[in-house]
Amino acid sequence: MSQIKKVTLKTFRFNAETDYLPYYKHYEMEVGKDELILDLLNRIKWEHDGSFSYRRSCRHGICGACAIKVNGRATLACKQNALELVELFGDELLIEPSSTKRAIKDMIIDKSDFWEKHATIKPYVVTEVDPHPQTESKQSIDEFNNFLDSDLCIQCGACHYSCPALEANPDFLGPAALNAAYRYVVDTRDEAGDERLKITAEEGKGVWDCVKCYECAEACPKEIDPIGKIGKLHNLQFERGVAEPNVATRHAEGFLRGMKKTGYLDEADIVTYSEGWLASYKHIGTAMKMMKSGKIHWHSGIPFINSIPKIKNLDEVQKLIEISQNNKL
Repeated sequence: MSQIKKVTLKTFRFNAETDYLPYYKHYEMEVGKDELILDLLNRIKWEHDGSFSYRRSCRHGICGACAIKVNGRATLACKQNALELVELFGDELLIEPSSTKRAIKDMIIDKSDFWEKHATIKPYVVTEVDPHPQTESKQSIDEFNNFLDSDLCIQCGACHYSCPALEANPDFLGPAALNAAYRYVVDTRDEAGDERLKITAEEGKGVWDCVKCYECAEACPKEIDPIGKIGKLHNLQFERGVAEPNVATRHAEGFLRGMKKTGYLDEADIVTYSEGWLASYKHIGTAMKMMKSGKIHWHSGIPFINSIPKIKNLDEVQKLIEISQNNKL
């Protein structure tokens, strides 16, 4: 990597109090090998335009204040080396806030939606505590390790504002809130786990509306795996008897049903099983396109016609499912 490179920063600018529309300004500067994205933001403000605004605080990657996007990639400005992104994206870097539609001033956004969703899942231990305890509330090492990495979230919002499901559905709780829900559901000192699980099970906002795109895991600057916690919340809903029969839970059951039957994913059967024959007619347009491409056939999903062949050694798959399944759908 070169010691110094000339870089152009195409920077999002907007002031909600004075501007009708956002615009972009270009700043050229020579960037050294040890400079971070936060250093470049500082230089824009100190050397080019004192009105340029952004959030920063700890400079150690633990407060989450300086989360932005560079060339569409979620970035913690105080942690990301600038020339590494130049190597990746070229000599022009596009600097934008985590969410352009929530911009207040330049890189500063309104995170109220993030905090409201976070508060919804009660991100704290709920329990009756003796006002004058004689001993600590102890946990074993295994109980503590069950948090996995969910306790390391710095609430920067990088995963939240990178989530396409949340962009399409503003009611979706989002990966950060669901990660926090998992952290407190598995806390052995907490007594509100089932209540939280019911919140995460709600259709239109809970874990069943996650599209499993893994963008949250890619975006997280602390290498937390929110999608992994969402998957565990699915299982916990069944294990604790919180899951209710609905389209979402039947969809999960449909996956397992197809694997047990043939070893393959039966997409047509999943739809008819999850939503019923009458409700499935709303998908007729999609079904026609899939039929045209050869992905399904005219008889796919009809109960008495075996439209999907069985894999070899299906009995082994069935045994693996039986061994690994720890709850009833």
